Amino acid sequence: MTPAAYVHLDLEAVRHNLAQAKRYAPNNKIMAVIKANGYGHGITRVAKALEQADGLAVARVDEGVRLRKAGFTQPITVLQGFVCIDELQLMLQHQLDAVIHTPQQISLLQQQTAPETALSIWLKMDTGMNRLGFKGADFNAAYQQLLNCALVKQPINLITHFANADDLLDDKTRKQIDLFNDAVQGYPGQRSIANSAGIIGWPNVVSDWVRPGLMLYGCSPFAGKTGADFGLRPAMSLHSRLIAVKNVAAGETVGYSGTWQCQTDTRLGVISIGYGDGYHRHTKAGAPVLVNGQRVPLIGRVSMDMITVDLNSQPGAQPGDPVTLWGDGLPVEEIARHADTIPYTLLCGITQRVQIVEQ
Repeated sequence: MTPAAYVHLDLEAVRHNLAQAKRYAPNNKIMAVIKANGYGHGITRVAKALEQADGLAVARVDEGVRLRKAGFTQPITVLQGFVCIDELQLMLQHQLDAVIHTPQQISLLQQQTAPETALSIWLKMDTGMNRLGFKGADFNAAYQQLLNCALVKQPINLITHFANADDLLDDKTRKQIDLFNDAVQGYPGQRSIANSAGIIGWPNVVSDWVRPGLMLYGCSPFAGKTGADFGLRPAMSLHSRLIAVKNVAAGETVGYSGTWQCQTDTRLGVISIGYGDGYHRHTKAGAPVLVNGQRVPLIGRVSMDMITVDLNSQPGAQPGDPVTLWGDGLPVEEIARHADTIPYTLLCGITQRVQIVEQ
């Protein structure tokens, strides 16, 4: 029996998108970003699809440990690094690479004596994101401290993160690139700069590793564009079915708070999906939904388990008919615009009760 709400995952699309990342950055190694449960796609299944990546990146230590316990042997970088001695010990035990971005992390490294193994690290420079990393003289001081740390594997790798790479008209990205390159000139070790927007939009960035994230899942990092514009294929589609069809008279309201009023007699469809499944609550009326492959508009508010659509253009639609919330013919980027959010939010927001169907 087909589940009421389900996600279809196309893992071949993930492999295709990895190949596209390599085409965009042919001279770089690929550190595939699979944090946040593989952007909602399932961290282990995505890691398996990305076996040809040179390395993987996660946000937190527990994500890296999970991958190691699942048998993945590629280099795995923890982008938030460690915040306590227990996490540092886990990173050493499971051979995870750490991003170093605070003096407290360096202090923890210095406190370890007679290490049995060395830790591969990425020293992070804050070039304008103003989130994690060292600036200016503090970056150079951190580098010198790490040079003399017995626990740190040499040479030290160097990393930064773009703040505005999705805006091709903003010169901040070029300033970040220049600041980073000037600061690390002459230092040994690998470099990593570009995320998905950097890979596609700033092809002349010189580094050793790129860190594709969103593009691996088939989405565009640029507003007003879809993944298809860059040769990418969506890995996730969200589906459900009609569970009721009814007629509502002109002047009647639909849904909570009566925010939608029928301007004409309306054939209304009820679909089994809502914010309890991860369909964004703030998706506005008028957002497209595919019923039997044809677009119909969302009407009324999104509730926990159901949404309603106007079926006047589909007089033959009946309960049980298939529905696509995003996927083939309906890019997730388009739905994100109707919800005043970004594709990341929708992909990562799918809840546990939604069944996963893999291809």
